[in-house]
Amino acid sequence: MPMDTYEFNDVIHRCFRCGYCKFPTNWMDVNNCPPYARFRMEPYSCGGRLWLTRAWLNEALDWSEHLAEILYSCTTCRNCEVKCPLSFNADIVNMVVAARSEMIEQGKVPRAVKKFLENIDLHGNPYGSGRSKRNAWMEGTETQGYNGQEHLYYVGCTGSYDTRAQKSARALGMLLGKAGVSFGVLGNEENCDGNEVHKLGETGLFEMLAQGNIEHFNSLGAKKIITLSPHAYNAMKNLYPRYSGDFQVFHYTRLLLELIKEGRLDVSGGFDAQVTYHDPCFLGRWNEEYETPRRILTALPSLRLVEMDKNRDAALCCGGGAGNFEIDLLGGSNSSPARRRVRQAAETGATVLAVACPKCLVMLEDALKAEELEGKLAIKDIAEILAEAGGIQ
Repeated sequence: MPMDTYEFNDVIHRCFRCGYCKFPTNWMDVNNCPPYARFRMEPYSCGGRLWLTRAWLNEALDWSEHLAEILYSCTTCRNCEVKCPLSFNADIVNMVVAARSEMIEQGKVPRAVKKFLENIDLHGNPYGSGRSKRNAWMEGTETQGYNGQEHLYYVGCTGSYDTRAQKSARALGMLLGKAGVSFGVLGNEENCDGNEVHKLGETGLFEMLAQGNIEHFNSLGAKKIITLSPHAYNAMKNLYPRYSGDFQVFHYTRLLLELIKEGRLDVSGGFDAQVTYHDPCFLGRWNEEYETPRRILTALPSLRLVEMDKNRDAALCCGGGAGNFEIDLLGGSNSSPARRRVRQAAETGATVLAVACPKCLVMLEDALKAEELEGKLAIKDIAEILAEAGGIQ
């Protein structure tokens, strides 16, 4: 069943567009909402979007492709929820997701969103690539299929199919193997985790994905799951329990930090660079994990960690959430969130921008090229940094 859009009618009108939702926590500027940062038009702000949604639900405004694109431009980064001072703040993203669910129920969604969802339904990934290619990232590694090992390493769609993200998936697999972690992967049997499907409002497809994955994991006896992506981590940790998905779920940074502390990962080789770190929304604001990635980075000899002005719950989203890493409703301009973010990183004087999310990795890598910062700044996943520090190639 779709989320009940109309249950929010009693609260959505309480938004009076005060503008707090546009700000980061440190009040530096009003460009911390990704769509607003891109377009600088009030309908793309959280408050403007809620007003348009209410008007559409009350039939004061007709549906249009443009209205749908405004609604789907929200990356569900939760900056608005963190900053909104009103009591309904915890439901802001729920309102957006519910309105999207209503649009899907009526068969009224942007063409790019429809294609994204169709690809996942038909192929198990948003790229439309064949399921037989899902294990391509494993080439050249000794990674084994899951056969009762202690941990199931869930790579996800981006780490499996995107050629840049495959490198981070491979680095993490080699790190786990080097540390003697008992783990296996699903390879071509892996399916989409559904986090973006849920945030796009396709609750029926999400339920099918979640229940299918839960049944698959249970049939294999998997209890502990390591995720490469914070998006998969969020879905399996916070959404799967609604469907009796009872697993111990770890974002990979949590496990890597423990391995370093236990001396099972040798980082004595260090990483001689000035590094800044980008907080992924689904690890940070959605799951309040800000310090573990930083503790990993500062454990490396010679690494000098510098912070961007916008960090932790004030971080600017890369713009890739809620499917926008592929749908791309926010690209095409130097005002895109990803391009703004790499400029912020470059301003710190860092030579490396560290990430802990494959979607952030590909978004920021593309932005780096658009900003012509190659040779001055490199985008590296934390797993790649650790693999380099440990001499693992």
